[in-house]
Amino acid sequence: MSVSAADVKKLRDKTGAGMMKCKEALVESNGDIEKAIEYLRKKGIASAQKRDGRDTSEGVIVTYIHPGNRIGVMIELNCETDFVAKTDAFQNLARELAMQVAATMPTAVNREEVPTDTLEKELEIYRGQAREQGKPEKVIEKIVQGKIEKFYSEVVLTEQAFVKDTSKSVKEYVLENSGKLGEAISVRRFVRFQLGEEL
Repeated sequence: MSVSAADVKKLRDKTGAGMMKCKEALVESNGDIEKAIEYLRKKGIASAQKRDGRDTSEGVIVTYIHPGNRIGVMIELNCETDFVAKTDAFQNLARELAMQVAATMPTAVNREEVPTDTLEKELEIYRGQAREQGKPEKVIEKIVQGKIEKFYSEVVLTEQAFVKDTSKSVKEYVLENSGKLGEAISVRRFVRFQLGEEL
């Protein structure tokens, strides 16, 4: 199937992918722009996952102050080269992630950073709730696992739904951007301040 240059340009404007990749996506999806976007997303995430684990020692530290000056966030976002770190796309991603932290109050970047005592306390609460409801012992652990997954999706930044598009997680959104920029990208750390909170 042949695709028009106008469609290729339209897809490129929407996704930021290269011309040849856009043409390939349109051919694979029979000219359907939405399916082509999905095709590029899948390809981008797949190639970004291959880059996972590469050294990401460059990047930026971005600050975000929420309107009203009551919430502030500082986040470190890393990539492989200072060239990518200086791009508007990378800087914008860092700002969006800082806004995510301001809006959703995560406590950790990934599961491994959730303190063991916090996790134990949550498990104890969920088991107690299930027993209180009279659930059989063999079902309790399944219920607890489901609740722990929900807990992670609320407190772990990379597992939260991305606020600007809740159909994807923050991790998927970062992987998408990694695919577009052609480098491994990782959130290193963040800190969130809220006026009047206890230190």
